[in-house]
Amino acid sequence: MYSQLDGLQWVLLALIPLIFLQRALHREMQAVFLLLTRRVDIALVIFSMIFLPGVLLHEASHYLMAKILRVRTGRFSLIPQRLGDGRLLLGYVETAPTDILRDALIGAAPLMTGGLFVAYAGRTRLGLLSLWDALSSLDLATAIDGFSFVHDRPDFWLWFYLIVTVSSTMLPSSTDRRAWLPLIVVVALLLGLGILVGVGPWMLENIAPPVNEALRASAVVLAMSAAIHLVVLIPTLFTRRVLSRIFRLEVV
Repeated sequence: MYSQLDGLQWVLLALIPLIFLQRALHREMQAVFLLLTRRVDIALVIFSMIFLPGVLLHEASHYLMAKILRVRTGRFSLIPQRLGDGRLLLGYVETAPTDILRDALIGAAPLMTGGLFVAYAGRTRLGLLSLWDALSSLDLATAIDGFSFVHDRPDFWLWFYLIVTVSSTMLPSSTDRRAWLPLIVVVALLLGLGILVGVGPWMLENIAPPVNEALRASAVVLAMSAAIHLVVLIPTLFTRRVLSRIFRLEVV
């Protein structure tokens, strides 16, 4: 039974590092641009332009999901804005209030489309699964061959850049997640009711396996995204520290 329900565990194990790595990468990149330009507005414009493909997919996912679910939409913006609490809003789509199910689906749309893109590009365009197999072999020669295989793929830098920008902007914001808690409560109540009326074994046999497989696949995508963030974060952090020493400035 445990193997039928371990998908959520793997999702959490991959998602938590991704959240921290995403925030760290964004912070370090903004610090680098601020040290280079000495102007907050220019640094934010450069940062937003770099992540524009991911932001475009994020907001377009909200918009298209709202249209599919027949929810009215308002303004659509890709212009970055600084919020009062210090956060940076890279884009937004206005949608009319609706029920919690449609609201949750609209909020989760960027994660679904972004995950599908990362899975497609990572597997078919960069061959990252082959690299993982090479690394898991714990053989240095095989691992080097795996890195060479990935780096020699056609348009490697283009697809690597797109994976970074998409995976770094696909996580739902606090506004996107506003309907998730009520929906989770409703689903939990329905599951509890199903167990009480005696359909628990049927759910474990027929519903749990496909849901668990979907969660496992999601965990692979999230882990892939976290690993790519770490690869980009290390040189970015090094660059920020070098610039801080050169200019004798620290970004707080």
